[in-house]
Amino acid sequence: MSRIPRLRAAIVGTGHRAQMFTRALAARPGHLVAALCDPSPTRMAFHNRLLAEAGAPAASRWEPDRFTDMLAEEDIDEVVVTTVDAEHDRSIVPALEAGCRVVTEKPMTVDAERCARILHAVRETGNSLTVAFNYRFNPVHEKVRALLADGAIGEVLSVHFEWLLDVRHGADYFRRWHREKQCSGGLMVHKASHHFDLVNWWLADVPEQVFGHGRLGFYGREAGERHGLRRDYARAHRAEEAADDPFALHLEAHDTLRALYLDAERDDGYLRDRNVFDGPITIEDDMAVLVRYARGATMTYHLTAYAPWEGYRIMFNGSAGRLELDVEESRWQRPLTRVASSAGAPHGDAAAERAGGARLTLRPLWEAPRDIPLTVAHEAHGGGDPRMLDALFGPAGPACPADTGAATHPTATERDGALALAVGLAANRSFETGRPVWTGEVLPGMG
Repeated sequence: MSRIPRLRAAIVGTGHRAQMFTRALAARPGHLVAALCDPSPTRMAFHNRLLAEAGAPAASRWEPDRFTDMLAEEDIDEVVVTTVDAEHDRSIVPALEAGCRVVTEKPMTVDAERCARILHAVRETGNSLTVAFNYRFNPVHEKVRALLADGAIGEVLSVHFEWLLDVRHGADYFRRWHREKQCSGGLMVHKASHHFDLVNWWLADVPEQVFGHGRLGFYGREAGERHGLRRDYARAHRAEEAADDPFALHLEAHDTLRALYLDAERDDGYLRDRNVFDGPITIEDDMAVLVRYARGATMTYHLTAYAPWEGYRIMFNGSAGRLELDVEESRWQRPLTRVASSAGAPHGDAAAERAGGARLTLRPLWEAPRDIPLTVAHEAHGGGDPRMLDALFGPAGPACPADTGAATHPTATERDGALALAVGLAANRSFETGRPVWTGEVLPGMG
């Protein structure tokens, strides 16, 4: 019997999100996690334990400054990038130049200069870059795209899109490195790139102009004091003031978070449990944006990062009617101080407790409205993660169905990543200047 050839993979950045890729590649016979790359030996050791649990051999461990050596010495075929967002290009570009296939977590990067560097590397090498926009693979979102593409409401003229992050998931962006805009690009880039990619994909159109307002109105020292929510501590671990703070994350109560972050502090000093009502925080928590698309449609978008429930509402207005989607990802949450979870649920990449439902309503002109039957998945990101992994790496085993959704939508390319980024960068510039911003100003040549 011939042995199945295996692609040798490297995972760069071995934090919480990388677990999904480590497990996925270990479960697929055509792939081998050959190398891990991270500043923290503790985190890399954790991922090697995941490989051992899956019956896979241990991966070699490399420091980031030897990344190119790793590619050559380990004979790497594919690279998965899950580092801090602002560091993505430092792995993507040399991996492309070395002839590797590259998958990067969203956002592709955080600014125009890094984006141009990535796009240039793709053009020059002709190699493949995929951005892991997992929400494209949510079956509910696929249904929306199919209805719009089939002309269920005619020409789409406008979109209203509201996304709510609850006070568990939303707060988590203000505990970790994401709260520094230089690292994450802010929520307009890090979180909303999901949403902007969806609308670009649903409309099959290009965003041209963006205007918006954003502020830090709930989190941070000033707002926390104004609302009477602030406790006086820098980080939650061993802080008496944090013991009964519903906004405090107690790493020691979460097996995975303790192993990945608390135990790894000796390696790089990174603190995962900072006070959400303390500084410095340079990102916004409440953002309103107006986007105009090339074919004339407009989108009003609002992101709130401090809501009591989590989910989203999307309304499409068309020449033949209206399509409405309501999704409750979590109806409410208990304070973190009362929860112990080995899965690290605050990050938001696992199915939420007390999840609500999804409702898709088609309202044609001159007809009674009707509910559209939906296939609702309760895995991570509404079933998007497992289906995306199948599309990226093939099914996990011979007994798994080969339906990857690729016929409905190909995986997102570097151009898709750039177009989603363009909306976020233009929104950030509009927040600063108070004027509308053309996406071509922030990313020239993306029209």
